[in-house]
Amino acid sequence: MNILKTYRLPTFILLMSLIYIFAISSKPEAIKMIFKLIPMWLILFYAYKLIPDKKSRPHWIIWCGLFFCMLGDGLIRWFVIGLAAFLIGHLFYTAGFSRYWRFTKLSLLMIIPIGLYGFVMGYHIIAALLQNHNDTLIVPVLMYIVIISLMCWSGFLSQNIWAIIGSILFVLSDSILSWNLFVSEIPYSDILIMTTYYTAQFLIAHSLRLFPSFGKYSSGEK
Repeated sequence: MNILKTYRLPTFILLMSLIYIFAISSKPEAIKMIFKLIPMWLILFYAYKLIPDKKSRPHWIIWCGLFFCMLGDGLIRWFVIGLAAFLIGHLFYTAGFSRYWRFTKLSLLMIIPIGLYGFVMGYHIIAALLQNHNDTLIVPVLMYIVIISLMCWSGFLSQNIWAIIGSILFVLSDSILSWNLFVSEIPYSDILIMTTYYTAQFLIAHSLRLFPSFGKYSSGEK
């Protein structure tokens, strides 16, 4: 654990993320893809180092979410396939966070702003898809909006600050990507998408430090 205590691995993750965002050319595409995936490989290793030896099933579920999102990174050039990988990743996040849910009035009420945000984004994206005759994408995009909204709400229910911030940033990153892709161009979208995305993934990985080994905060139940 010394590597974590001295922040060498998180610093290396930050460095490789910045190199990809600001220094890697779009050509050749294979090199760009490798550098895009390096920060996620490092985040996966970082999360692995945080998983306790015993009774850590929820930690492994969240780690699987990170893994499928990494696959989504590599497959996003085939949009629906990449979207499916990310969707599976969000289902793993939701399942992992659900083992730590603590219901409070505030966390329950967060479904309202999250749901409203998802509805507004979905309305504009679906309208743009219809206008551009991309009808085949409507169902997968709607499914993705619903699942990522539930993932974000699940982060709030977990009462883990890093999971909360990470899930919000993930929603923000995908919102910028979707708006830029389907609705209208956003200045510096590539930088905004990747900075929020890498930060979101790192914070979700980092959230494992606050989750106990057992599946519940109160009872110690697995």
